[in-house]
Amino acid sequence: MLSAKSLFEEILDNDESFRLFCSIAASGESQGGWENARIAALVPAVERDLAPKVVRHGADEDKHGRIFNALIKKRGLTPVEVPGDTDYTMLLERRGIGLAHDKLHRDEPLTVQDLVTYLAHSRVTEQRASEQMELLRRLFGDHPDIGRAVKMISHDEDNHLAYCHEELLRFAYAGHGRDIQRTLRECAHVEIRVYRDVSLAVMAHMGRILGWSRAKAAVLAASIHAVYAYERAHGWRRMVSLAMPDRRNALGGPAASAAEFA
Repeated sequence: MLSAKSLFEEILDNDESFRLFCSIAASGESQGGWENARIAALVPAVERDLAPKVVRHGADEDKHGRIFNALIKKRGLTPVEVPGDTDYTMLLERRGIGLAHDKLHRDEPLTVQDLVTYLAHSRVTEQRASEQMELLRRLFGDHPDIGRAVKMISHDEDNHLAYCHEELLRFAYAGHGRDIQRTLRECAHVEIRVYRDVSLAVMAHMGRILGWSRAKAAVLAASIHAVYAYERAHGWRRMVSLAMPDRRNALGGPAASAAEFA
């Protein structure tokens, strides 16, 4: 029977699919690390207290990238080039989600509206990341090779999501509520389409590596389209709600070390 666990086990057990999976993950995390580092450097003086949290966010993302690369190295493998159709962060930027890279390359302070855009984008994408890592933690938290990494990254992603909720609510109380809700809705609707497209691309690449039959590939594609149909109708709403998290000031300290994975 085809299940999420059997599918991931098949990917993890094959060297080529494993290194593609980890390379895609490492690339996305490293890109997030760079973006957060640039945002932290450009935070306006009026929001200087936010900068250390953005730095911590970026440090966590960099750490995750190193962890995925270390997992590849541990298998005696090297990273592979990430196919363009699987590059989630790049595809989101191309569709106007988040802060444009040309803005981040300039040495001009961001505006408060820019920070609202950044946090709304992060709230949506961290929802996805938190859910994906929670799934992997449930399936492989006790795995001898990847279990420790999965649990560490899952914990961090939950912190990132809590941070986004708390900071967006702070901005909402300061009078930015309408802009936040509008931006969240726009980001969510684009994200679910990009996530569908990337999921289909990843499964197509994995299918070629693992030699999946047309029937198996069709079942997986149908499942991805079914998830998209649900998210387009109802599921996107979970990405735009805001509630004060149980984890307060989740990014208020230094990032935990990933030295054991290096």
